[in-house]
Amino acid sequence: MRYRQLEIAGAWLIEIEPKSDDRGFFARTVCSQEFKQRGLPERFVQSSVSYNTKLGTLRGMHLQKAPSKEVKLIRCTAGEIYDVVLDLRKDSPTFLKWLGVNLSAKNRSALIVPFGCAHGFITLQDDTELLYMMSEEQAPELATGVRWNDTAFGITWPIAPQVISERDASYPDFIRESF
Repeated sequence: MRYRQLEIAGAWLIEIEPKSDDRGFFARTVCSQEFKQRGLPERFVQSSVSYNTKLGTLRGMHLQKAPSKEVKLIRCTAGEIYDVVLDLRKDSPTFLKWLGVNLSAKNRSALIVPFGCAHGFITLQDDTELLYMMSEEQAPELATGVRWNDTAFGITWPIAPQVISERDASYPDFIRESF
C-alpha cells in the first residue's frame, strides 16, 4: 500500500498496490503493522455501509464528540464521491481547515479520518456505496455534526447537493465553544 499523509494531521490517503496477472489483481487494503508504524488504528471494531441512489447526495458533516477517539477508514466500493475532512480539534494547527479527495470504485483509495474531525461526502454518481470501518463502536449520545455549508469553514463542494437529510441541512451555525 502507498500512504500519503494529507494536510490535516492524522488524515491519510491510502492507495492499493495491485499485483496483477491474467485473472485480474490482488491487493492489501489494511495492514495492522503498517498502520501502527504511522500511528493509525491497528484494528477496527465496527463496519458499516452507506448506499446512495442519487448523484448529488450529501451526507455530513458528522463526528463523534469526546471522549470518543473514533477514527474512520472510508472506501468507496461503487460509484464515486468527493470526501471531505474538517478539523474541529481546538489544539490542532489546522483547526477549522478542511480537505477534499475523490474516492471511487475505480481508484480504490481509502481515506483515514482522524478523531476530532468531521466527515462528509457528496456522491458524484448514482448508485454509490461506501464501506466505513471505525476504530470504536458508534455511540449515539456522542454523535454530532456541523452544517456542510457553514461559512465558518468555506468548504467548496464540486456540485450542489440534490439530496440531503433534514438533520444535515439544519445543523446550527458553528460556535467555537461548542467543540
